[in-house]
Amino acid sequence: MAERKFRVWRGNSQQGQFVEYDVEVGPGMVVLDVIHRIQARQASDLAARWNCKAGKCGSCSVEINGKPRLGCMTRLNQFTADEMISIRPLKTFPVIKDLVTDVKWNFEQNKRIAPFKPGPRPADGNYRMYQRDVERVQEFRKCIECYLCQNVCHVLRDHDKKDKFVGPRFMIRLASLEMHPLDQEDRIGKIKDEFGSGLCNITRCCTDVCPEHIQITDNGIIPLKERVVDRFYDPILWLIRKIFS
Repeated sequence: MAERKFRVWRGNSQQGQFVEYDVEVGPGMVVLDVIHRIQARQASDLAARWNCKAGKCGSCSVEINGKPRLGCMTRLNQFTADEMISIRPLKTFPVIKDLVTDVKWNFEQNKRIAPFKPGPRPADGNYRMYQRDVERVQEFRKCIECYLCQNVCHVLRDHDKKDKFVGPRFMIRLASLEMHPLDQEDRIGKIKDEFGSGLCNITRCCTDVCPEHIQITDNGIIPLKERVVDRFYDPILWLIRKIFS
């Protein structure tokens, strides 16, 4: 066992500060282990979310040394032995207490998206899809809703455009529906006007922090932007619609 220093943000929506803790750590420990050890031995009132401890529930999202990460997937050996490790709540969402933030805004965005709407079944009653189409949307289904991408998105984090942009997580949900070959719903107009596709300037910061390695920008957001451009800004298609409408 060795002793290391940690700085953990303590407080609520009105006020707070970093508190230093000296914690005994051992081989193989992750940041979530440290949080549990602080709760068990030094601060039983420290509030933190977690569930599976296997990188699949997304509950333990925090910022570790300034980078959004999952506490259960961030090993201590990623940092130098004498490095101070700071742990703070996600910056983009309101703090409830300590490391716990209020992420209900995300669930409200999800409700705004029109659900999957398949067309009528063929005569034999069986829907059919090409394997490449299955694989294309399957990537988006890997999302664990940790909201790390939402937290790092500068449109939401720095410019506070939550009233105009749904964020990368829900652009991916929209992509999973729009690229599904059986879906019949038309969401392109809302993607442009209500969900704010034009506000994303494809910095790829959301892709960089995704623990499931989903290619959020290249495979999701950019294709949606292209569909919006084709629909509303392509001069040739605009002229064709004018002539034949």
